[in-house]
Amino acid sequence: MKIQLIAAAISFSLVACVSTEQKQVVLDSQTTIASDVTTSDVIAREVLAKPSVGVTSATKITLEKIMSNPDWFGRSPESWYWGDDSQTVFYKQKRQGNPLRDLVQKNLSTQGNGELVKLAQMHVVADTNAVLNNSRTHEVYTFEGNVFVKALATQTVQQLTYTSAVESSAMFLTNGNIAYRVDDIFYAHDMSSQKIIELANLKMTDAEKPVLDTPSYIAAEQHELIEYVALQERNKDLRAEQKRQLRVKNSTVTQTNFYLGKGNKVVHASLSPAGDKLVVSVATDKSPGKDSDIMPNYIANDGDIKAKKVRTRVADNRQYAEQLYILDLSQGTKALLSYDSLPGFDEDVLASVRKENYAREGKKYKSEKSARNIHVMQTWEPIQWQNNGQQVAIMLEAWDNKDRWITTVDFDRKALVSQHRLHDDAWINYTFNEQGWLNNAESLYYLSEESGYAHLYLKPLNGKARALTAGNFEVNDLTVSADEQNIYFKANKKHPGIYEIYKVNIASGKVTALTDLGGMNNYTLSPDEAKLLIEHSEITSPPELYVKDMTNNTEAMRLTHTVSAAFLAMPWAAPNVVAIESSHQAQPIYSKVYLPKGYDKTSAKNKAVMFSHGAGYLQNSHLGWSGYFREYMFHSMLVQQGYVVIDMDYRASKGYGRDWRTAIYRHMGKPEVQDMRDGVNWLVENANVDANRVGTYGGSYGGFLTLMSMFTDPELFQSGSALRLVSDWAYYNHGYTSNILNMPGDDPIAYERSSPIYFAEGLEKPLLINAPMVDDNVFFQDTVRLVQRLIELEKQDFETAIYPVEPHGFVQPSSWLNEYRRIYKLFETTL
Repeated sequence: MKIQLIAAAISFSLVACVSTEQKQVVLDSQTTIASDVTTSDVIAREVLAKPSVGVTSATKITLEKIMSNPDWFGRSPESWYWGDDSQTVFYKQKRQGNPLRDLVQKNLSTQGNGELVKLAQMHVVADTNAVLNNSRTHEVYTFEGNVFVKALATQTVQQLTYTSAVESSAMFLTNGNIAYRVDDIFYAHDMSSQKIIELANLKMTDAEKPVLDTPSYIAAEQHELIEYVALQERNKDLRAEQKRQLRVKNSTVTQTNFYLGKGNKVVHASLSPAGDKLVVSVATDKSPGKDSDIMPNYIANDGDIKAKKVRTRVADNRQYAEQLYILDLSQGTKALLSYDSLPGFDEDVLASVRKENYAREGKKYKSEKSARNIHVMQTWEPIQWQNNGQQVAIMLEAWDNKDRWITTVDFDRKALVSQHRLHDDAWINYTFNEQGWLNNAESLYYLSEESGYAHLYLKPLNGKARALTAGNFEVNDLTVSADEQNIYFKANKKHPGIYEIYKVNIASGKVTALTDLGGMNNYTLSPDEAKLLIEHSEITSPPELYVKDMTNNTEAMRLTHTVSAAFLAMPWAAPNVVAIESSHQAQPIYSKVYLPKGYDKTSAKNKAVMFSHGAGYLQNSHLGWSGYFREYMFHSMLVQQGYVVIDMDYRASKGYGRDWRTAIYRHMGKPEVQDMRDGVNWLVENANVDANRVGTYGGSYGGFLTLMSMFTDPELFQSGSALRLVSDWAYYNHGYTSNILNMPGDDPIAYERSSPIYFAEGLEKPLLINAPMVDDNVFFQDTVRLVQRLIELEKQDFETAIYPVEPHGFVQPSSWLNEYRRIYKLFETTL
């Protein structure tokens, strides 16, 4: 057997596979394997999940239990954050039996899970969007649409606004005043005089005097020949300039209107901390949709059929661009920031794709340079000002998904200055786009995949960038220390499926591990920067909160115990995370493998089920609690009944670098199915599985892979269930699909070879289709069209179950139970 040991560096206690019969032997202080296996012949059980508390229980796992309301197994902390004193934490918790959330306050020194925050005190502690002033003595935040200021030393709270309007984007200005936004109007609140000052009013109309870029012939002739007309125009200009000068020179005058064009909308608007400039991006407000972009809802509360408006399809989506302006609030002027200064702004990045598609039609494509559509990137805080408001960083992306730019602004020239360009022949990742300023060093920090993995870089404005992290792992979730000496981050540095917290010293580049918990860890730094609040989970354990004191380097202390005794008593399976050798690339395919007790001792070979996760770009073979918790419990039930189960992070999955992510570019469904075949082959060779007794299932992208595997490799599985499936990528959304397959008009080849509906004639084995009808993510139409295609192909061995009230992610326990009863019946019948 070809086996790979991958756990030698794992620093939490590793345990054996699902079977509890094997003894343990320690390879080193941090790694354990079964005693009947040598280090040179390990059954790829390299990282073995911590066993569940109830692993020895004889309790039978049932569908009725695991598909019931998930409140039964616990209500984990959500939306957690530090209190101002660094001794208190807050988190939200779902109420038992209904969707409402309560805010809970927990002191680090007290026992229990904490106490509910009284509604009358919510405005004091619900400051999750708080912004500190530069001296870190006060914070400003919004609560229920009003603005509040808190003195941190005394915890005194001052409410600044009492309005029915919704104030947002509250911030401190460098002069000590506070600014906020109401719709498209920006205000400053003078903290001395309590006066409200309007800074800018963004008007989505044309100015009183429209600017004609190309006046008509007769208009130009009129101005040239008729002196009266020219004189009137000059007088208008003089009066407008006089009004502008009056506002600039006389502080009592309020004239803050900026006209950004009729039919436009503000997409991004970011005020300088100095209160003197505003970066604004605008786009047309015209909906790209059609009247036919609807979704019928047959189970409405009044008995009527409702037509809900839904997104456009990628095949119908128009090109998108934004105009970017810098507004000078002190002078009352605006300037358009041209994209022409960006390297590659006019490159024909799809030339090779278009050439291939033209050739198929017997045509020849001529590549020409042309300005690309560019816009502010849709990511968290894409516009970042320096603390002093003197400079700004703007993250931009091309509509064709091939380029990302980080720019600053030359305010004198009213021009963008490119600081970094990230180009990807496939597509720019929608994650790993964090950026910010090191204000003391006049430098930018940012994440980039340019090395093949997401890493942290530092760039002086007039210097070269240098990498602060490097290696075959992913970095994200950045926090800069107050003194700007260190940057904290989360990374899967020691194993692709284990995420710990680290810090890097900016000067030396030294990386220090701050946690050693194993599993999945998310964090937030305490206000005094002495502690980490950590959300920790493992495969067999839902998330709980921990605190790590970094001053004495003690072990992380658990704060909450929210998982129910009923859940802990169940004999949940503990899968192995296996590095399965690939027959198509050097990098292995990390997979969860669930092995039943005595799997290798039965005379009859085992039956097996392969689960394919959704989203495509998602990681599920990690060592933390999965969002697919129902599937995890279902797999435990199958293992209890003698099934082997495998859950693969096929190519396209998250956590394994850029090349793994983009392996599906222009051909979704081929690399993944190749990986699925490698997974089945591994089970046959290593888990005593009968190749003729393997089934598959998955939802969304996993439903798509069920179809592609059964249509294009019909001997691979004996049966499959496709849930909320994609059958034709031309019907999916623009943001996701155009990244991977370009646009249908440019690249029909990619869509046709990636869409299951084109390969439906390949169906030979039993297929179960489960489809929610009010799915505004993957439309029910995908199922309807595929079913009609199968009918026309005279296919018989398929069934369709519909769920009239369910969206993409099922909600009702009765629907979950019905769906999984059908899946279970399929496997019991066919395997």
